[in-house]
Amino acid sequence: MSPAGTYLKLVLTMFFWGGTWIAARVVVQDVAPLAAAAWRFLFSVVSLAAIVLWHYRRVPALRGREWLHVLALGATGIFLYNVCFLYGMQHMPAGRGALVVALNPVVVTFGAWLLLGEVMTRLKALGSAVALIGCLTVIGKGSPLAPLTGDIGVGELLILACAGLWAAYTLIGRVAMRTISPLVATTYASIVGWLLLLAVALANAPADLVPVYTPRAWAALLFLGLLGTTLGFTWFNQGVQRIGAARASIFINLVPVCAVVQAAWLLDERPGPSVLFGGLLVLAGVVLTQSSTRKVQA
Repeated sequence: MSPAGTYLKLVLTMFFWGGTWIAARVVVQDVAPLAAAAWRFLFSVVSLAAIVLWHYRRVPALRGREWLHVLALGATGIFLYNVCFLYGMQHMPAGRGALVVALNPVVVTFGAWLLLGEVMTRLKALGSAVALIGCLTVIGKGSPLAPLTGDIGVGELLILACAGLWAAYTLIGRVAMRTISPLVATTYASIVGWLLLLAVALANAPADLVPVYTPRAWAALLFLGLLGTTLGFTWFNQGVQRIGAARASIFINLVPVCAVVQAAWLLDERPGPSVLFGGLLVLAGVVLTQSSTRKVQA
């Protein structure tokens, strides 16, 4: 595939990932969060398994510690992340939530510094500080000090937890994917996460799983499962293989932008100037952090 085709797939992936915030906001109005997550990953698991079988002509086996890695990936990035994500979307607008989670790369940077011994440069530290101030501004609806005084809601706390869980998923993935391909790791992690989500949903309220949802809810669930998860992860991993992780990761900065635009278009959300300013600070901090990372890698 030509570089232009790879870049187009990455842009479309970011559009889909931005759209997951809108789809989640839509689906939790009609479906209980745990049931929504269970159905989403049923679609993802079936489609990912089909891709694995087509690609490898078999189900690749895992060995020893690889099982621990995919269990950890499924528990953090699929199970806990989606519980926080979908419950959080019951309490806050989609665009604002996406601006909070734009902090993800900074949290990953700090985690890699603390846990994996990666270098923390001055530019990384500056970018992290700018992004954190921006995140606090978004959460506090214009007041960076609001979160420090406890003046934030449960939705904000849950979406903040998403950033931490995604960082854990990313850092565990760095270790896991030394011996497992991204596609296989994502498929096994999705199976683990789906089984956990299904078990908790059945224990909590099995009636919620009965598929008597509105057409709008089904459309949102299919979008989340097939475009937001299966196609999105497949195309992003292809991008990483073809142009490298550093260059592919730059495109992730488009996700909150796509989410805000789609939320305004489809949900008529209008974030205030202070929230948009905080979001711009987050993106500026992420760009600083990632530019420093690319220099170190070079």
